Amino acid sequence: MSVERDTLALQIIEAGRLLYGRGWSPATSSNYSARLGADQALLTVSGKHKGQLGPDDVLATDMAGNSLEPGKKPSAETLLHTQLYAWQAQIGAVLHTHSVNATVLSRLTPGTFLAFEGYELQKAFSGVTSHQSCVRVPIFDNDQDIARLASQVQPWLDAHPECVGYLIRGHGLYTWGAAMSDALRQVEAFEFLFECELKVRSVTGR
Repeated sequence: MSVERDTLALQIIEAGRLLYGRGWSPATSSNYSARLGADQALLTVSGKHKGQLGPDDVLATDMAGNSLEPGKKPSAETLLHTQLYAWQAQIGAVLHTHSVNATVLSRLTPGTFLAFEGYELQKAFSGVTSHQSCVRVPIFDNDQDIARLASQVQPWLDAHPECVGYLIRGHGLYTWGAAMSDALRQVEAFEFLFECELKVRSVTGR
């Protein structure tokens, strides 16, 4: 193994422990990745408990989502990771989580996107510099056909290069960053805002 691969694998393992510990990646749900090169990514293997990941629980894939390590099965959602690496060269890590707040809010929100406005913590997102901005988070209907789901995501990404994350309805969150620390920051910011939105709705009844 290369030093770079070992470092990225450790970052993925540590992310899993953190996200599981916060309740955002229960059991074997979720998947995480890091860019391993221009044409490769390092991802969590399918079906592993994210709070108990070890060095053998990651694998390299090409950008078509094919495993480059015989005997290891990539997540079914690998294409949603490699799609993002192909979309923007500066993306270095992608995190997919399954929190209660993200799952519930995506089911309660009508239409095709969730909008955050007026929250100071919006500035935790890459490229956002003011609470006066509007951060739109698209919501895509869940689909077991991942290639078909990816084909729904791509037009939004192409039309919104500022996009910082998206929701899959009743499923979870995808977000990313230049490095794993950036992606983790965005997950935490999203989770704060998801909780705020749910509390506002419970108080106002809207």
